[in-house]
Amino acid sequence: MSYRIRPAKKFRGRWQAAGDKSLTHRAFLFNALGEGEAVLRGLNAGEDCARSRVLVEALGARVEPVEGEKGAWRITGRGGRFRAPDGTLDAGNSGTTLRLACGLLAAQAFASTLDGDDTLRRRPMARIQAPLAALGATVTLTNGGTAPVTVQGGALAGCDYVSPVASAQVKSAFLLAALQAEGASSFREPVLSRDHSERLLRRMGAEIVTDGDGTLRLSGPQSLRCVSLDVPGDISSAAFLIAAGVLVEGGNVLIKNLGVNPTRTGFLDVLERMGGRFALYHPREEAGEPVADLLAQHSALEAVEVAPDEVPRLVDEIPILAVLAARAQGKSRFHGLGELRVKESDRLAQTASLLEAFGAKARVVDDTLEVEGGARLKGAEVDAAGDHRIAMAASVLGLLCRGDSRVNGTACVATSFPEFPGLLRRFSDGALAQDGDG
Repeated sequence: MSYRIRPAKKFRGRWQAAGDKSLTHRAFLFNALGEGEAVLRGLNAGEDCARSRVLVEALGARVEPVEGEKGAWRITGRGGRFRAPDGTLDAGNSGTTLRLACGLLAAQAFASTLDGDDTLRRRPMARIQAPLAALGATVTLTNGGTAPVTVQGGALAGCDYVSPVASAQVKSAFLLAALQAEGASSFREPVLSRDHSERLLRRMGAEIVTDGDGTLRLSGPQSLRCVSLDVPGDISSAAFLIAAGVLVEGGNVLIKNLGVNPTRTGFLDVLERMGGRFALYHPREEAGEPVADLLAQHSALEAVEVAPDEVPRLVDEIPILAVLAARAQGKSRFHGLGELRVKESDRLAQTASLLEAFGAKARVVDDTLEVEGGARLKGAEVDAAGDHRIAMAASVLGLLCRGDSRVNGTACVATSFPEFPGLLRRFSDGALAQDGDG
């Protein structure tokens, strides 16, 4: 698929935010481990989250649509005792599905093999091998540290683990396994990563203590009870619409039911420092998560400096922050972006190349992205390189150019945000059109 994009004369609209991707994965995976039944509403409709649903079904969890409620699912958990799968568990493009499932399976009395598509097979899996091995699981990787991954489950013993990377996926895999282990465990990471797992596990009855330095402590084994959820909106998806509202002349975007978990709002903090005009209304809590409505408006922007310790709170938003920086006054620098090299693409290199293709000046120096603002952007034809966030960032760039643009390889957007092209078309009064490119 490809998008054809013309310059936008407007970008205005309101939207009930699509369900958070991180929370949707966890809603399926964690409830599958729990006792009882839960109803899940407001879920992310992307292909990645569907992989988590199908995977827990393969492990014996019962998952069925709720009659009369579009997009709602009823799940019956396995109470910690999964059924051995008939074959390889396919995570598709979803690193979250694969890595968290390894934690689920680490204490089961059978071996499981997990695999994915060609893109997932290039992503590093050694980062979950070490913490699970520390608990006593046997995790076998392929080709020097990638999928397919085989997990030989068995009796686990609690341990203290210090992670070399700040990763919510690593933390979540460890917690899921440690809850099934015998004895005390602790987990510490260099910088606090998103905390959806701790929040949801506590709602499910887990006793997890957070020390003053962010270390998580728990003792196992612990049982979980299934909990129903109304999943709040995904800020990582909404960021593309917020950015377009700020960048397009006369832009005005209202997003309802947006998740504003403090471990996820780094994008908003940076946008505010750049001079972006937005406001949060009706703050509340849903599903144990902070939620608000957000109004964003066209703004003049200034360059920004982003430090390495900010990156875990905005790692998925770097491509669209770079687009904002291209239209700001001055040179912006984003430091500590090494993690972007192991996303669906080398997202760091792809972001710089994308900006250059549209006429902006950008370069990568070690793990820092530098973007020179104030460029007059020109229409371009680019490829998304199999990366949904590159595809969406390119689409927003296309709205800002002199001349038409084309973004090829956009089928990947369906992994996280299938509503995106329709919303961009509606908010921009038809500036985006879709067609097939084989």
